[in-house]
Amino acid sequence: MKSNRKVEENFLWDQIMKKHFSIAWTFPKLLVSSVLLISIICIFYNLSFSNASNPSNHRSNIINTLHVVDQAMPPPVSSPPKLGPPEKTTLHLLVFGIAASARLWEHRKNYIKLWWKSQEMRGTVWLDKAPPVKISCDTSKFKYKNLKGHRSAIRISRIVSETLRLGFEDVRWFVMGDDDTYFVPENLVRVLSKYDHNQLYYIGSLSESHLQNIHFSYGMAYGGGGFAISYPLAKALAKMQDRCIQRYPGLYGSDDRIHACMAELGIPLTKEPGFHQYDVYGSLLGLLSAHPVAPLISIHHLDVVEPIFPNVNRVQALQRLKVPIKLDSAAIMQQSVCYDKTRSWTISVSW
Repeated sequence: MKSNRKVEENFLWDQIMKKHFSIAWTFPKLLVSSVLLISIICIFYNLSFSNASNPSNHRSNIINTLHVVDQAMPPPVSSPPKLGPPEKTTLHLLVFGIAASARLWEHRKNYIKLWWKSQEMRGTVWLDKAPPVKISCDTSKFKYKNLKGHRSAIRISRIVSETLRLGFEDVRWFVMGDDDTYFVPENLVRVLSKYDHNQLYYIGSLSESHLQNIHFSYGMAYGGGGFAISYPLAKALAKMQDRCIQRYPGLYGSDDRIHACMAELGIPLTKEPGFHQYDVYGSLLGLLSAHPVAPLISIHHLDVVEPIFPNVNRVQALQRLKVPIKLDSAAIMQQSVCYDKTRSWTISVSW
């Protein structure tokens, strides 16, 4: 019994010692493993920080990365060149079509000479017969039934289309006027520059006569005062104008025929108060002194109204008008009203 008990005690003691030795050995092993792991992490962190703090290595890595990407991906599509600012509208980008009569040409050409700038402007004077500046096409095939008018209105209404067919290059606007219309070209350019010439524009103004507007239209540009048509609209007009004219044989003049075709195209009038038809008689002093705050673009019916300056003829009056126009065309006919409250004065100053 004692022997068996002793063997059993020895066995239990061996088991206890093994368990104690195993626990004693596991703890140092775990401690050493933890120290090694922390050391490896620290070493890796120091190496990473060293590479990041070295710009040359960093740039080299980026370049290598980009090089790999460049080899892996197709070459990038070249971006379109940047467009510069749009070209400003100048006199060279306008083409004038002047409606004239051979019977009055010798006299009225003097008006055109006053404002025409041969080095900067392009255009054509359209006559009904010799002297041959440009002869309009035969319009005898078109019907004309207005008993009060003259069939030359058909010829004049086709001037824009015929001028387009002459093939001028670099054109933004076609400008229509009569041989007794005086233009201020600088102000015309100033006004047209506000509009996009790539769009469809029909720009002009009404008559100063209420009776004229009632008889014709409050939505029509009067041709004597002048009007401008953008190049795309001129192309659209040329395609349909002959058919359009055939549909309205009872109309009176050229400008109401243009207006009828514009109505068919769905293009309204863009009003600019600087175009002046001046369907009036006598002195223009009152109208000019009360000119709206807008650039003066044109004056019409120079043979009907009195000279705009006293004691000179009409051509001399316009020559005198050119002096302030050269100084400051934008300010011509502009009015300033000044008040002196101490003297109860109101002073109107017009340039």
